[in-house]
Amino acid sequence: MARKPQDPTVLHGHHVVTGSDLRATFVEEDELENPDRMRRRIIHGVVLVLLVGLLVAAVVVAMAIQNGQIKIPTAERSRAAVSACPEATYDYVPHEKIRLNVYNSTNRPGLAKTVADELVARKFAVGTVGNTESGFHGVALVVSGAAGQSSAFSVQRNLPGSDYVQDGRTDATVDVILTGDFKDLAKPELVDQTPGKLSCPRETRREADAPATPVVPSVVPASPNP
Repeated sequence: MARKPQDPTVLHGHHVVTGSDLRATFVEEDELENPDRMRRRIIHGVVLVLLVGLLVAAVVVAMAIQNGQIKIPTAERSRAAVSACPEATYDYVPHEKIRLNVYNSTNRPGLAKTVADELVARKFAVGTVGNTESGFHGVALVVSGAAGQSSAFSVQRNLPGSDYVQDGRTDATVDVILTGDFKDLAKPELVDQTPGKLSCPRETRREADAPATPVVPSVVPASPNP
């Protein structure tokens, strides 16, 4: 009588565990007992995909900027936002109501005295006449506080090409600082006395050797020949 073939997975009545059985068991147990490991694998995969996507997007944007397809706004500030020049319109103030000081910041002796005499002849009330120093390159500086802006406007009409600068004084006095490009006052009969605005041309004219803000004198040295 023929014997039945032996089952290789059974030995002496016991089941023989094979390598494939062990691998299947350990994989099943690992997945069941370590769900965190599976989550980490998924998260790592997602992060890797996102990083690759960001890298590709950065390369595309950089190429678009280089080719001019995307323009980045510059950091230039609006001139209106940074302007220090008053925007108000002023009436021309009669000369006898204006108190001003005249300073010479040039190397021409006697210039402040000459101009002060001319302004007195036009009935301006001239106070201090002296020398000072200024790093400003231009015709002249007309300096006042907020209270003296209308007076400064009238003074500027007599000083064509001058630049207005506001300081912190609280009275209505005006300082005239004569600088290197000054030549003459406007002829009395040609002075425009219609309403207008203060002039601040330094805001649109920047010379390489000129500071953005002129040097306004705080102490005027005594001089025998201003």
